Amino acid sequence: MNSRARPPFQSRRRRLLGAGLAGLTLWAGATPVRSLRLPMVFPRDYGSHPDFRTEWWYITGYATAHDSLGPREFGFQLTFFRSRVMATQALTSAFAAKQLIFAHAALTDVRGKKMRHDQRIARSSGHPGFDLASASEQDTDITLRDWSLVHQGRSYAARLPAHGFDLELRCDETQPVLLQGDHGLSRKGPLPGETSHYYSQPQLTAQGTLRLGSQSFDIIAGRAWLDHEWSDDLLDSRAVGWDWIGMNLHDGSALTAFRIRDGAGNALWDGGSFRDASGDLKIFRHGKVVFSALRRWKSPATQTVYPVQWRVSTPAGTYVVSAVIANQELDSRASTGAVYWEGLSDLADSDGRPVGRGYLEMTGYTQPLRL
Repeated sequence: MNSRARPPFQSRRRRLLGAGLAGLTLWAGATPVRSLRLPMVFPRDYGSHPDFRTEWWYITGYATAHDSLGPREFGFQLTFFRSRVMATQALTSAFAAKQLIFAHAALTDVRGKKMRHDQRIARSSGHPGFDLASASEQDTDITLRDWSLVHQGRSYAARLPAHGFDLELRCDETQPVLLQGDHGLSRKGPLPGETSHYYSQPQLTAQGTLRLGSQSFDIIAGRAWLDHEWSDDLLDSRAVGWDWIGMNLHDGSALTAFRIRDGAGNALWDGGSFRDASGDLKIFRHGKVVFSALRRWKSPATQTVYPVQWRVSTPAGTYVVSAVIANQELDSRASTGAVYWEGLSDLADSDGRPVGRGYLEMTGYTQPLRL
C-alpha cells in the first residue's frame, strides 16, 4: 500500500496494530487447550471463532485469461486475519477494539514477472453498524472497509479493490471439506497445546475478473484452494516460522505439506495430507515430511534469502516445488507486521513431470514470526 497517498490511515493502522500486539502479549499466559473443540460443524465452523486468539481465511489460486498477445496467466492470493485483543474484552465502549481484522491481497502477473500486493487493517468492537470491519460467526462473511469474502451455498465470493489491481472472484466447491490433522485438529509443535483447528477446501473452480492497472481480464479457467485455521497457541516458543504448500493436482488430488522451523533451520514439527481424486485421505504423521532446498533467491528489497525451489518428500511421494517467478515477497509490516514469501508455484513429480500447481508460503526468514 502506498503510505504516502494515505498518511492518516497509515497513522491509524499503527495505533491499531500497537493495540493488537499488546493484546496478543497479554493473551500469551492463557491455557491454550481449554477450548479445542471437535467435531467441526458446518456451516457454523465456516464462520468466525472470536474466543480464539488468532484466525485466518486464506484463498490462493491461479487463473488463465486472454489479451491481444494470447493466453495470460495469473496467481492470486487473499487472506483475512482476525486477532482477539485481550486487553479490551471487558470494555463496553463502541470504540473498544475487541478484535482486529487484517487482510492481504496479491496478484502475480506471470508474463510480466511481477507481483502486486496491498493490505488493510481495521478494528471491530462488536457493535453492529459502527465497525469498519466484521466477521460473522454463522458462516464465512467478512468485511474490511471495501474488501469482502462471503460464503453462500457452495460458493465463495471475494471482492478486493486494491492499489493497482482488483480481485473479483467466485470460487465454487467441487469436493468435500478436507479436515486436516486428527479430524480437524492439526498439531503444529511437540506440545499438545500447539494445535490448531484446520480445514481446507481444495480444487475450487475460480471465475470472475482481475484488474491489473487499467486492464481488466475475464478468467476463462482457474483453480483455487481455501484454508481456514484458528487457534490460541499455534507455534512452539522455539519456532521462527514455517514452510507450507497447498497444491491442486491436475488429476483432482490435493497435497498439503508443512514444516515448522527453529532458528537453526531445523524442523520442529511437520505434517500434511494427501487426498486423491477418489476421496481417499492420507494424513502425514510427524517425521514423515522433509523439505530440502534446491535453489535460493535473494530479495533486492529486504536482502532476505528464500528457497524458491524445494524437494518435498512425503508418504504420498516425492515432489519438486518451483516458484513460477522468484520475486513474490510480501511486506505486510503496515498490518500484520511480517515480511514473508508467498507465491504461485508449480508441482512436478520425482521424474520431473508437471502434476499440479498451487502456492508456496515461507515465513520467518526475515525475522522470527510472532503470532
